[in-house]
Amino acid sequence: MHLILKTPVNQPLPQVWAGFDRSLFEKLSPPFPPVNVVRFDGCRKGDVVHLQLNFLLFRQDWISDITDQQESPDEIYFIDEGRKLPFFLSYWRHRHRLVRRGSHTVIIDDIRYRTPTRLTDWLLFPLLWAQFAYRKPIYRRIFR
Repeated sequence: MHLILKTPVNQPLPQVWAGFDRSLFEKLSPPFPPVNVVRFDGCRKGDVVHLQLNFLLFRQDWISDITDQQESPDEIYFIDEGRKLPFFLSYWRHRHRLVRRGSHTVIIDDIRYRTPTRLTDWLLFPLLWAQFAYRKPIYRRIFR
């Protein structure tokens, strides 16, 4: 499945990129499931992000590797790929794009994922869309 969300923000590209740190990452976590950031190396190739999702009765680890990161005058992006995923995901690739639009920036969450079945791919889509739509006002507030 493929999910894309775009969020325009009112800061220039270099400032938005500088704000992509652990503090931002923790602010972007949705209310459910609560997320414990076990490890956050950063957003550069070779970095690791390890989360623990708390589903109340059980916990699930989510470990992603930053497999690529590139910069140009008009775009900065990094890609996280799931190495260890929660039971409901079998594949995860999230390309975080920061694209210059004049003196502003558009943050693009470009996500490809799979679950164990095609049916659950479709059932998970609205939940993932909501989880990432939750980030839009946070991005706008932080990068005004």
